[in-house]
Amino acid sequence: MQSIIQLKNIAKAYKIGTETIHALRDVSLEIYKNEFVALMGPSGSGKSTLMNMLGCLDSPTSGEYILNGIAVSQMLDNQLAEVRNKEIGFVFQSFNLLPRSTALDNVMLPLVYAGFNKADRLQRGKEVMEQVGLKDRMLHKPNELSGGQRQRVAIARALVNHPAIILADEPTGNLDSKTSIEIMALLEEIHKQGNTIILVTHEEDIAQHAHRIVRLKDGIVERDYQNENIISVGNRMVK
Repeated sequence: MQSIIQLKNIAKAYKIGTETIHALRDVSLEIYKNEFVALMGPSGSGKSTLMNMLGCLDSPTSGEYILNGIAVSQMLDNQLAEVRNKEIGFVFQSFNLLPRSTALDNVMLPLVYAGFNKADRLQRGKEVMEQVGLKDRMLHKPNELSGGQRQRVAIARALVNHPAIILADEPTGNLDSKTSIEIMALLEEIHKQGNTIILVTHEEDIAQHAHRIVRLKDGIVERDYQNENIISVGNRMVK
């Protein structure tokens, strides 16, 4: 299998006044192309810090992060920005949509930064809106959409640049259980189409959709194992 992410002895420490907080301690992890991985752990376990590290939003105090064979620490700022825009699609618990822009404009935003012309932006934006089942909601603003629809817009925006990796940070955290299942069905579908998905969650039932579960505690990997009882949407157990 082809390794897409390698973390080698990653540590992250923050200084708060005179105190040093060790958010991550010696984390080594390898994630392969087209895996579906859940990062789990209680509050303060380091999972959000690890997610920020994977998304090139933060850098480690020590250790090495290799993404697609390239050491992230050696990338220049503009290379990092390009990786964040093109290689990685982000989905957040709070959706992070621009309130005054239409759903379609929100989805097309990464393409503006990537330098696509307007016609290509429109074509690709409409494609992904259709892919997430929002063909008839393109011109609605976020406050005219339900929570589930807003998360679909966020997922469409994450997909728009054809990223290899989708990082989803508590993507069902603000949703009811029925809508959560719909969002997980969508993520399953995206995974089937070849994306690597890394999902941060503290909810056991959501983590069970992943094929591999990495459990963090106090900044270290406590367990890392293949999920033997994957829940596929529709509550069918698949081995």
